[in-house]
Amino acid sequence: MADTEEAWRESAREYHKERKQKKTKKRSTSNANGPGPSVTAKPVLVIDPGELPQVAERLRDILAASGALFDRGTPVRIAQPADGLPIAIALTTHGVVRTAHQFCRPIKNGDNATLPDRVAGLYLDMIGEWKLPRLVGVSTAPLMSDDGGIHVTTGYDRKSGLYCCNVPGLTIPENPTAEQAKAALRTLRLAFKTFPFGDAKRIFDHDLGVDIVDLGKPIGHDETGFFNGLLTAVCRQSLHLAPGLLLNAPQISGAGNGKGLLAHAISIVAYGINPRPFTMGNDKHEMDKRLVADVMEGSPVLFMDNINTTLLRSNTLASLLTERPSGVRELGKSRMIKLEHASFFVLTGNGLTVSEDLARRFIFCELDAQCEDPEQRPFKPGFPEEIKKRRAELLTAALTIWRWGRQKKDLKSGVTLGSFERWGEWVRDPLLALGCRDPVERIKEIKARDPARQQVIQLFEAWWEHHGPAPIKANDLAEAVKEIADPQGRGRQFLARTIANLTGTRQAGYVLTQSKGLGTRAIATYALKKSASRPNRQGHAGHADHASPAAETSTESEDYPDSPTLHDPCMTPCMAPASPRHADGMQAVVVSENQAISITSDGGDCITRMTRMTPPVPAEERCDYCGQPADHQALRTVADGWRQARLHRRCEIAWVNGIGSKANG
Repeated sequence: MADTEEAWRESAREYHKERKQKKTKKRSTSNANGPGPSVTAKPVLVIDPGELPQVAERLRDILAASGALFDRGTPVRIAQPADGLPIAIALTTHGVVRTAHQFCRPIKNGDNATLPDRVAGLYLDMIGEWKLPRLVGVSTAPLMSDDGGIHVTTGYDRKSGLYCCNVPGLTIPENPTAEQAKAALRTLRLAFKTFPFGDAKRIFDHDLGVDIVDLGKPIGHDETGFFNGLLTAVCRQSLHLAPGLLLNAPQISGAGNGKGLLAHAISIVAYGINPRPFTMGNDKHEMDKRLVADVMEGSPVLFMDNINTTLLRSNTLASLLTERPSGVRELGKSRMIKLEHASFFVLTGNGLTVSEDLARRFIFCELDAQCEDPEQRPFKPGFPEEIKKRRAELLTAALTIWRWGRQKKDLKSGVTLGSFERWGEWVRDPLLALGCRDPVERIKEIKARDPARQQVIQLFEAWWEHHGPAPIKANDLAEAVKEIADPQGRGRQFLARTIANLTGTRQAGYVLTQSKGLGTRAIATYALKKSASRPNRQGHAGHADHASPAAETSTESEDYPDSPTLHDPCMTPCMAPASPRHADGMQAVVVSENQAISITSDGGDCITRMTRMTPPVPAEERCDYCGQPADHQALRTVADGWRQARLHRRCEIAWVNGIGSKANG
């Protein structure tokens, strides 16, 4: 029996000796063949169970040197789907383990080992210490500079923070002329002439059998909005901030107008890809999660589709459009991260309305085929494929317009749009010079559609009609005014809170002021005043702009509707920006045909006193909107910003919304 055991031991020793010789031979052969996929070519990561934080730091240095990871508030890697654009994928614990084994060789107790999850977790918690280059996004469009330069690159561009791929080779004129820029715009108009831009003049095309845009007519607001959106998409990755594009259609007959097709065409021209649309979900929290998840991937275009019959509100969306970096919550974790992005946002919907804070962040384009069933219009199939074939031509046209605008030094600027001044110079102003409308003009119209703004306007008009400028407690308001402020009848406290929250609000030419009484139990009173911030003819807001907040409440008499507010009552001293206050004892008097205004100062803020004079009754006063005559009592003075007019009550909404003046053509 002892002989048998000894024989087994001898056999085992020979087996292990032979196996060890084979391993040694395999390693020597691998080393002789030079570095390659063998494990010996990778740096060794020694796992010391007693020093795991140091192991994580060593892993951090190895991954930083690999060049395969980037920082987007969390470590990410670039993944290449089988059919699509590269995307940024955030590393999870298992992702760190997998990546670590790709770039190093973990060793524990002298043998190969799997990287512990604990080390991977320690690595992910090194916020701000990963030593990784920042990743702004993925781009398939050329990179542009402020002097008109166009750069084509592949791979990671450290200066812009973009990962570039599939950028087409283009031939752009070095010094485009105005004629070349106009020809480029016409090329774009011809390519998209079949889309039913809402206010475009249209003619019937017998060859196509449908209405098309009449290219012989001036470009309207909606066609302008589309071209601004297209050029914004082309320039987006080279701009620090840029507005998004909102494609809207009528609520009932909006389906089939081509909103989604137009969004796909923009993405194909600018980026050579079909965008991946997603819906807003069941509530705003779900929508915010989808927004953050899509932006995290770094895609050049973000396409939210089918936002139908909705008043869109989203603080997350507003922040992503006007803040860079933006603070967002990392999905699945209770911590905020700083997210850099350069994505172009496209939203589509039927009967879509945005809140006032989002209105200034979007370019607007309305589509309306003016028929009950737009989807039944006869079109040849294959429009996206045709756009894809013509991508180089259409992208060249867009870049020709952009380069012409950057090289032309005397372009007239449009209306300033806060946060997007550089966008205005790059995109809006060149198109404006070529005959397009200013898309910023549309923002006021969109804001007027906000139900919250409409409710405030309705409330202020009813308040003025029942109480005028007299101070009043919230609970003493007329029932008609209470019904507007509290339509559900929630009670006295809700009404008081609603009115208090409107303090300082300026709408429809009014401003709501508050006066708090003395003592802890004093009840506040509110007074509606005619807004004093209307600019004068020189373009500034009169003495109200120079005054402190307290000065706004120092007006000691009623601002009557017929006051000559288009003239600056402070006259010359207030005109100079260097002299924001008046000299001691200065007095000025401005007299109109129906009132006198006296401005005095003791070295502080202006104090305005108005004295009502007997106004002459015009022989035949006419409405400034419709031009129809009416007696003096039938018309009201309405103010909107710096404008004011005498209007019928039925004409007020149309005039405020800027629909136009029938009286003046």
